[in-house]
Amino acid sequence: MILAAGRGERMRPLTDTLPKPLLRAGKQMLIEYHLQNLAQAGFRDIVINHAYLGHMIKAALGDGQRYDINITYSKETTILETAGGIAKALPILTSCAANQPFLVVNADIFCQIDYSTLLPALQRLQGNPDGDLAHLVLVDNPPHHPDGDFFLEQGRLTAMGHHQLTFSGIGVYHPYLFNQVAPGIATKLSLLLRQAISSNKVGGEYYQGMWMDIGTPERLQLLTAQFL
Repeated sequence: MILAAGRGERMRPLTDTLPKPLLRAGKQMLIEYHLQNLAQAGFRDIVINHAYLGHMIKAALGDGQRYDINITYSKETTILETAGGIAKALPILTSCAANQPFLVVNADIFCQIDYSTLLPALQRLQGNPDGDLAHLVLVDNPPHHPDGDFFLEQGRLTAMGHHQLTFSGIGVYHPYLFNQVAPGIATKLSLLLRQAISSNKVGGEYYQGMWMDIGTPERLQLLTAQFL
């Protein structure tokens, strides 16, 4: 699943007439880099949630055939936040198997991770439904987020540790993580993750490659400059 329903307030005025995932860096739209990387890693069925100017996302990407994938859209008419949006899309994400874990990526990041490296995490969550509820990819803290989000100690996310890292916006989740999310209610993913961490139900890994949170016009310009 690619999360693409955000309004992109910090990206204004660029997002006044265009949804943030369709902004261009280099020769492609931000979301296209994810679609291509996911297809290269073997993912074929992609769910994209949308809200603000969502019709433009559907018009730009279509059914995904030109990326060699199948795209299904999850439309949101109210602000559901990250976990609320994922919970709404669960019937699509688990249409093949009720307890099948899935990969989720924020549309507004740029990352060169090889998504196939997360297949073992998907298999582990699927093979042990009573085990972990999530597996997160963490990165070094960027200048705009110096305090980080979570501690990573020997492959486990913990409430305490030596150095906090930043959540990359890339994670593998078991549907059970969203059992308590009421339909149509805005719910933050961070709340669910912290509850699961307190129960020692979240694993993780550290990614050292190129990663950027494209949250402002300045960061988009920086990414574009790197392409040039």
